[in-house]
Amino acid sequence: MTEILLAFFFISVLLFFLGSGIWVAISMVGVSSIGMILFTSRPVGDAMATTIWGASSSWTLTALPLFVWMGEILFRTKLSENLFEGLAPWLQKLPGGLIHVNVVGCALFAAISGSSAATVATVGKMSIPELRKRKYPEKILLGSLAGSGTLGLLIPPSIILIIYGVTVQESIAKLFIAGIIPGIMIALIFMSYVIVWSLLNKNKMPNNYENFSFLNRLGKSKQLIPVILLILGVIGSIYTGIATATEAASLGVVGALILSYFQKSLTFKTFKDSLLGATKTSCMIAFILAGATFLSLAMGFTGLPRNLALWIQNMELSPYVLIFVLMIFYIILGMFLDGISAVVLTMAIIEPMIRQAGFDMIWFGIFLVIVVEMAQITPPVGFNLFVLQGMANKDMGFIAKSAFPLFLLMIFAVLLIVLFPQIALWMPEQMIQNIN
Repeated sequence: MTEILLAFFFISVLLFFLGSGIWVAISMVGVSSIGMILFTSRPVGDAMATTIWGASSSWTLTALPLFVWMGEILFRTKLSENLFEGLAPWLQKLPGGLIHVNVVGCALFAAISGSSAATVATVGKMSIPELRKRKYPEKILLGSLAGSGTLGLLIPPSIILIIYGVTVQESIAKLFIAGIIPGIMIALIFMSYVIVWSLLNKNKMPNNYENFSFLNRLGKSKQLIPVILLILGVIGSIYTGIATATEAASLGVVGALILSYFQKSLTFKTFKDSLLGATKTSCMIAFILAGATFLSLAMGFTGLPRNLALWIQNMELSPYVLIFVLMIFYIILGMFLDGISAVVLTMAIIEPMIRQAGFDMIWFGIFLVIVVEMAQITPPVGFNLFVLQGMANKDMGFIAKSAFPLFLLMIFAVLLIVLFPQIALWMPEQMIQNIN
């Protein structure tokens, strides 16, 4: 009973701070300090300084600002225009037509940015005007964009997978590789939904498309080829063991700078803007991670994670029931917090439970990211919904209803991952064999 009261105390104080509008990182530091003062005899100042320095100086964490910078550089190129022009000739004759550009475009940009909001913003910037001009229904247009934008959290390089890997001390390279097949699987599920929806609503879909020869299609796609090669180079160098995640991120930044130079979009202003954008994002994430690390230490001193794990163990929940409970928990949490905050806030308590239940932490990382993705399209704090609301000039209710079918499809994807864990684990196992 003591551990429940202790957990209630931490959660109540944290919610009070967050509800007061205090930054997430400062809220976590405040809760940690109060908890240590009340429940332990440890010196708060020394523990805070040591922990925050340790969290901020992690070599593994250096991959994060580099991947963020790579995405920022390409965000300021002509990539959004090239995505539509390059993909449209290949996808327009599928049932659903150019709506598939949303899904495939988001999957491609996800492999560059690692951010869900940036993925929605970039692809939406070019697809919403083009698809509206061609009279595509708003429901499937915005719904597919909101759902597909979540792939930015899963398909590597994923910012949230880096955060998770650092928090639970698992290989970021393995997590990146583990996200490839689930990411492709979810993209194919979304494309299947678009096909079925369009076949059931033929009268609402436009049928005006252009005829392109194979050579015309290749010509239209030539601007995308360097980007695809950059993605394959970054992921391939990790998969084959040639480079670590940090080294691959460095290659990605150099490749993005070369690409933007040849596209004539690399100016001093775009270089400075990309650098400042990456710095702001990275500092925000590092601040949250430092606060979360201190919160983990404070709860460790109180014995809360260990006691909660024992409490869960004594309840004798089956692994499937535990996973179901955690899925509901993270969906609810994601309604009020962004994905990174939701992960770092809870890992100190959740990690011992997962290890105690015998789950593979690489697999759980992929499961967790998919569930957090689902929260990106649930009100009231679905980040993708907010981004789309500003871009599409539609009310939140309409966008949320449009995205709801894709939310259900993501539940189906989670079910597949749970029933067939090799979907996430097969590629990391192959990577280990290749390196050995």
